[in-house]
Amino acid sequence: MKTIKTMNIIKTLFKSSLLIPVILSVLSCSDFLDEKSDLKLATPDKLEDNQMLLNNYGFLNVDFASSGETSSDDYYLTDADYNALSFEASKRLYTWMPDNVATPVSSGNDWSACYRSIYVCNAVLFNMKDKNYTGEQADNIRGQALALRAFRYLDAAQIWCTAYNPQTAGTDLGLPLRLDPDMNIPSVRSTVKQTYEQIISDLQTAIPLLLPKQISGMRISRAAAYGLLARTYLFMGDYEKALSNTEAALNLGGELMDFNTLNPNADYPVAEMNKEVLLWAAMKYEYHLIPTKIPDHIYQMYDNNDLRKTVFFGTNAANEVLFKAYYNNANGPLVSVATDELYLMAAECKVRLNRIQEGMAYLNALLVKRWKTGTFVPITANSQAQALDIVLKERRKELVIRGLRWPDLKRYNRDGANITLTRTVTGQTYSLPPNDPRYAIAIPEDIITLSGMPQNPR
Repeated sequence: MKTIKTMNIIKTLFKSSLLIPVILSVLSCSDFLDEKSDLKLATPDKLEDNQMLLNNYGFLNVDFASSGETSSDDYYLTDADYNALSFEASKRLYTWMPDNVATPVSSGNDWSACYRSIYVCNAVLFNMKDKNYTGEQADNIRGQALALRAFRYLDAAQIWCTAYNPQTAGTDLGLPLRLDPDMNIPSVRSTVKQTYEQIISDLQTAIPLLLPKQISGMRISRAAAYGLLARTYLFMGDYEKALSNTEAALNLGGELMDFNTLNPNADYPVAEMNKEVLLWAAMKYEYHLIPTKIPDHIYQMYDNNDLRKTVFFGTNAANEVLFKAYYNNANGPLVSVATDELYLMAAECKVRLNRIQEGMAYLNALLVKRWKTGTFVPITANSQAQALDIVLKERRKELVIRGLRWPDLKRYNRDGANITLTRTVTGQTYSLPPNDPRYAIAIPEDIITLSGMPQNPR
């Protein structure tokens, strides 16, 4: 009944029924960004109606971008898997082709899902301003819309933008920043600097408006917004601000699961709404990512006393290692901030700021909850370089298939890591050198044609 009511509220947003299919069926992205019309936005009748729009979790909390994970080295496809892919675009994305890598809108591509959600957030923000709602409930609704919009833009920036580089961010191509539901406003690409400034502004504005904790983990809270702001600054390389926001998030919700209490023999040992998850949000379901085949060199990184080796992974009849810790029963991997990521961000930032022992303390606090009781020996480091190497390896192990490897590769290479990715598919070897333009994935060609926006350099 709630879903039906929410859909009815969405319908009341518009005086013309022509736009209803855009919201209900997610038609082409051009409908969102480029098709001109005289549609006038109407407003819901009640304050609560705006919350109902944001409560449509099957609309706003799912279908986060999968293009980065598809392009990453967290997993692999066999030749048979590759040949079985439904879309040629998926094959091109997997092999780092420069263009035509977006699946059809009818199947729900990353661009349409992103701007669909941003549109709803913009509609709510318009309604709140138009009706001049005030009070704690209104503030919380406004904060949710701002934070969710920022989350989508942050997610999108990792796909269609280059890594944030303070020397070039003012000229690097950013995202079209849709901040108003008016369809008549043309889409124009911002710079990377402007994109990140908008993300930061939205989150900083949202944080004091949001409740510290919401009634449901499906609703974004102040703790989750702090975590997303920390992630933003981490991607930018601003470790002081990343650390302060990480610790602010931990002060509001810093519980860790003890993996000794989990059943590694379960199909999905990690519950989707466990106490570490600050906001439930899932990546777009992709058949080639679920079940996910894990390279042996990643699997061998885990000690036999490290419970993640059995909680995260299982094997199939062919003895291939499969990932199973999706946090949501394989409906799409978790992509939002959770407590484990906060501990790892705190550890990394402390080490990068040369506060090595404090950083290792954060790391050890996480790992003791991941190893068999009585087997973990706290890790020490003799230098900043050694400590950073340890922390980043543990980040890789803890956050596998969480949508973070692709942005991590981009920032590591920006800072000189010189990581080259390679794949061999049906006898042909493909490679992606560090800082290659293809790290900014091609925007769907139909969007470029209809909007006139510049494509990412290829």
